[in-house]
Amino acid sequence: MSLKWTDVLEIAIQLAETKPDVDPRYVNFVDLHNWIVALPDFSDDPNRGGEKVLEAVQAAWIEEAD
Repeated sequence: MSLKWTDVLEIAIQLAETKPDVDPRYVNFVDLHNWIVALPDFSDDPNRGGEKVLEAVQAAWIEEAD
């Protein structure tokens, strides 16, 4: 399965699995963006990950972590 920026929940799940020691409430968007594009299944244009998408991923990750 290839991940796109629109796969917000799946990205959040994978981040929760690959970064278990990270509190998503305190992640800056630069790190978040870098971690997303580094996911093995991620195959979208890195430049399309704007602030709105990053906010959505962060919110989903917080939900996933709770």
